[in-house]
Amino acid sequence: MRVSELASKESRVTNHSDATPQYVITAENLTKRYGDVTAVDSISFRVPAGEAFGLLGPNGAGKSTTMKMIGGVSQRTSGSLHIMGLDPEQHGPEVRAHLGVVPQQDNLDEELKVRDNLLVYGRYFGLPMSYLKPKADELLEFAQLTDKAKSKVDALSGGMKRRLTIARSLINEPRILLLDEPTTGLDPQARHILWDRLFRLKEQGVTLILTTHYMDEAEQLCDRLIVVDKGKIMAEGSPASLIREYSTREVLELRFGSERNASIGAELEGIGERLETLPDRVLIYAHDGEAALEQVTARGLRPVTSLVRRSSLEDVFLRLTGRSLVD
Repeated sequence: MRVSELASKESRVTNHSDATPQYVITAENLTKRYGDVTAVDSISFRVPAGEAFGLLGPNGAGKSTTMKMIGGVSQRTSGSLHIMGLDPEQHGPEVRAHLGVVPQQDNLDEELKVRDNLLVYGRYFGLPMSYLKPKADELLEFAQLTDKAKSKVDALSGGMKRRLTIARSLINEPRILLLDEPTTGLDPQARHILWDRLFRLKEQGVTLILTTHYMDEAEQLCDRLIVVDKGKIMAEGSPASLIREYSTREVLELRFGSERNASIGAELEGIGERLETLPDRVLIYAHDGEAALEQVTARGLRPVTSLVRRSSLEDVFLRLTGRSLVD
């Protein structure tokens, strides 16, 4: 079945509903329990078409479980979930026909050549070779892997494998792309190349659903996001709006040495709007970081190092979850 035919099939299904869905994903009180453990705890969110939507949180926060329910490979315990107006538990094949999935771990067939990975995967959707062959070449060019088309997968670098996994997920021209921690383990150059590919997809109208615990990645890629911790939504909004709501304009980072950081807090009281003590540094949240630093030195305190910077999503994350970036 061609992708155009899949689209027609979806139209025939969704036309049974009262109206075209305003959002491509709608979750209401979505819950998933494993025995006594609640992995996702009554979360609600909506994603309009063409948006890059992020789920931000530490490991074990419930991000991947949410992605599995959206992908229709894990049944919810309670609540409602609709993808393009359809319940993935009742209309799994129709929903999955328009989803592209990039799992947390690459699951490419390393015995096959790069181009063959795309062709074989496309056959799972019933797509004909007359469509798949030119589409595979198009996707290899998009992923900057044209010169690796005849190479074995196990000869690729980590960044190349990740780009091939994304290319493979696009073989059926999905309307929604699910990316579960897409750049984990990649070096900075590979991450930026991958970010560029994702920006291009978004420009083409593909809806991106992204899970990550990298704050800079969420800030770069996401139009809007939810911060999740212990299965619950702690905050929701654009990166900029979350920073405005939960942090100050600037942050002063001070290091007094590992033995003194924990005990210096009392001497810094009253400087800035809020104080955060981490194992390796002390953070003072203030609208004017330089003025805060002047107050520190005026009290006779001499940090080993000091840095004034703009607030980031990392500061929002620390305030909402009270823990380091990766558990």
